[in-house]
Amino acid sequence: MTKTFLNVQFPVLDDGFVRPVDVMGGDEAVVQAARVSYGAGTKKVSEDRALIRYLMRHRHTSPFEMCEIKFHLRVPMDCWRQWVRHRTASVNEYSTRYSIAVNAAQTTAPERWRRQSSDNKQGSGEFLDLVVGRELSRAETEIQTLARKTYEERLRLGVAREQARKDLPLSTYTEAYWKIDLHNLLRFLELRLHPHAQHEIRAYAQCIYDNVLCAWVPMTAEAFADYVLNAVTFSAVELQIMAAINGGRAAEAAEIYRRAGWDAPKNRERAEFEKKAAKIGLKF
Repeated sequence: MTKTFLNVQFPVLDDGFVRPVDVMGGDEAVVQAARVSYGAGTKKVSEDRALIRYLMRHRHTSPFEMCEIKFHLRVPMDCWRQWVRHRTASVNEYSTRYSIAVNAAQTTAPERWRRQSSDNKQGSGEFLDLVVGRELSRAETEIQTLARKTYEERLRLGVAREQARKDLPLSTYTEAYWKIDLHNLLRFLELRLHPHAQHEIRAYAQCIYDNVLCAWVPMTAEAFADYVLNAVTFSAVELQIMAAINGGRAAEAAEIYRRAGWDAPKNRERAEFEKKAAKIGLKF
């Protein structure tokens, strides 16, 4: 395993970064743990890649917990709030009670302001008009500048750091050390690389996947891409519908739709299924 990615500061957004600072183990550690765990049963598996793919395919997760990685991160505070919901990591964040807040805030280019999604209460939709975006970016700069000026003036007047910080915007960057095992890192990436994840945290996940995971554990990264990121799973109801359609039993498929409640004008589960089915060439 080469470690050329260690202590490299990979930029994210306008002033954020991901910097891997330490690792323990790699693909070889996953294989070693699996073979010890399974004993003589794995002596038939002679190739590490095949074993890792088997583990990923069958969701044998504990061997992946044998590897760990530690990052130094710079992340906007609103993005960091989502990040720390992944509670399976060890975290030590830069404290603005003891230190001056990072003098940087994440900004939005005029063409990057997003509308609220029409079909997802927590997601984004298409971009706003550029004229509107320019005004929003202008106001953003004004707010961030005033907030920083107010914060620094409070410090100059002797206000306690823990109180002076209270009006800093969520766009302010924070820094942290984040240590996590490989299994839980894969789970983080699975969720945060999803198209429905917020763009900003997705940018960090993509950076980690492209620049760190693929260099650190290339065989695991390959299996993860094949069996998780780019895979499609079907529920029992979905399999029943596909079997009926494949067998030319349209009426049966329609009845399964009805029983599942998918005949409503708007049904998210049905819409998601139809998108998945389209990937394998099924049309309704």
